[in-house]
Amino acid sequence: MTSGTDRDFASPNPSLDIYKRASTARILDLGFWGLTLCLAVGSGAVLLWIILQTAITATPAMQTFGLGFLVSTTWDPVNDVYGVLPQIYGTLVTTIVALIVAVPVGIGTAVFLTEDFVPKYIRTPIAFAIELIVAIPSVVLGIWGIFVLIPALRPFFRFLNNTLGWIPIFGGEVPRGNNVLLVGLVLALMITPIIASLTRSTFDVLPSELRQGSLALGATRWETILRVMIPAGLSGIISSIMLAMGRALGETMVAAMLIGNANRINVSILQPGSTITGLIASKFGEAGRDQVAALMYAGVVLMILSLLVNVFAELIIRRYQNIE
Repeated sequence: MTSGTDRDFASPNPSLDIYKRASTARILDLGFWGLTLCLAVGSGAVLLWIILQTAITATPAMQTFGLGFLVSTTWDPVNDVYGVLPQIYGTLVTTIVALIVAVPVGIGTAVFLTEDFVPKYIRTPIAFAIELIVAIPSVVLGIWGIFVLIPALRPFFRFLNNTLGWIPIFGGEVPRGNNVLLVGLVLALMITPIIASLTRSTFDVLPSELRQGSLALGATRWETILRVMIPAGLSGIISSIMLAMGRALGETMVAAMLIGNANRINVSILQPGSTITGLIASKFGEAGRDQVAALMYAGVVLMILSLLVNVFAELIIRRYQNIE
């Protein structure tokens, strides 16, 4: 039996209240969907606008030099003759050096932070410190490289040159400090936290049954890591490596400050070189109209390289994602 008080507070039409709540929720859902759609379309439009503006500015250089721009080693603003082969070579070599150093260190750090080698109160500060490295501005790392890293590593570079100089990648003149290897090492410092953080997140989301089942079947910890955990998280690991590679390809200040900006191709990584981003940063401020077009053309080349890296990464991820 319903009391008078209950009748006073009861809704005269409960179905109407449910309809109003459903309508409000639907309006909020549609609003959120529309907002995210606008943001996604806006991001794509801004990216397309940047690409179009860069390509339009670079059109005079594209018409003048064509594909020969990619294989020429001359950068002569006086005679308006330009080519970026040394810069393409330097960009690729510094990125490869950075990945050779950063990939094993980053994956090893992720394994250390996820496999309970040390207590959590030790792992947490280490993980926090690794995350902080990403926040260091690249210009600060460039200054650190000039005043700290070059004096510290110069004896090591000269040791490599004296003892392994018969190997082409360590040969050439006596190293003075600014060289491709130095830039690769600083880039490795910058991208290692990216690989470590994303790989750690990949290991964290893997089902615990994989680890427990492997150990239950008699595998050791290292066998579990190498034969179960890493293959299971391979797509995530590759994603982190490709993201780090894109970061290394596009780094500007470290390359401009530490590589030496030598417009030539050196097989030796102990000699100065040049990168596309370093070229743009060092030449843009004093460039005339023709040189600006050439620099924009170099920017288009860098964007194409980044696009190829992303396409390659997507193909690899699709190839290995079913392993998980």
